Amino acid sequence: MRRKDKEIEDAKEIESIISRSDVCRIALCENNSPYIVPMCFGYSDNCLYFHSAADGRKIDIIKKNNRVCFEFDIQEGLIRSGNPCNWDMKYYSVIGFGRAFFIEDFEGKTKALDIITGHYSGDVFEYQKNSVDSVTVIKVKIEEITGKKSGYL
Repeated sequence: MRRKDKEIEDAKEIESIISRSDVCRIALCENNSPYIVPMCFGYSDNCLYFHSAADGRKIDIIKKNNRVCFEFDIQEGLIRSGNPCNWDMKYYSVIGFGRAFFIEDFEGKTKALDIITGHYSGDVFEYQKNSVDSVTVIKVKIEEITGKKSGYL
């Protein structure tokens, strides 16, 4: 990271940013063409979890190239100064890299779905087998992760 004064090195602080984020953007690449998509997610044990329809562009890309980049951010507002060229944004962000895998078995899918729904609610769900069978669940094993903050002392 170029700006070491903005780097977040504490793993707990990085996990806090992830836990406070509502959306994870995952970036994929196919034939040198980037593709990014915002997704609902869950995080546990250095892995990200996503659910998806069984078909679509991201699924097709992951099948060919499972390397992903991901991003979270929490924006808290614009920091103005007299010169607009010196304006800044007050934010926290996390960027990382990993490899995506499809979870195929019922037990693995329901565990991942519990992690995803747990991120957004404290409710406990029972899943119908046909519903679980129809959803695609993606697990990203995190290989590298960094945090950054701006506008904070």
